[in-house]
Amino acid sequence: MTPTPLPLPEVEALARAAHQDQTDKAGRPYAEHLRAVAEGVRARGGDDEQIAAAWLHDAVEDDKLSEQWLDEAALSRRTKDVVRALTKRAGEPPEAYAARILATPGALLVKEADLAHNADPARLAVLDAATRTRLTEKYARMRALLGLKDESSGE
Repeated sequence: MTPTPLPLPEVEALARAAHQDQTDKAGRPYAEHLRAVAEGVRARGGDDEQIAAAWLHDAVEDDKLSEQWLDEAALSRRTKDVVRALTKRAGEPPEAYAARILATPGALLVKEADLAHNADPARLAVLDAATRTRLTEKYARMRALLGLKDESSGE
């Protein structure tokens, strides 16, 4: 028998605790990014499994939670698969990362919400010009690899 997945408030609390000492590139609490991605998934019509993955999407990549934790966590298989798909691997080309996201049911919507928040002009505006340019190009390239419209230009 499969255990009942953790309710979303518990997933949120776990993610917030895991990232509690982390800040984003602008020095803001990292949990603000996680909340924005989870809200973005919800606004795009994502389900509870995708919202749970949004809360946890950077936890393994950032070494806040281990692969073993993810394996053993009371989460649906789909949530775990999405988190794994969104976890970048050392030395992995962007094309391989994008292909894994596209091959994993439910992952594209979560990555779309992640990219939308990462590329938010208000977030980027507080960074130095070189970092802002580098990240803008990085996010645009990933959107293109994933076949997502460029939200800033309407393309």
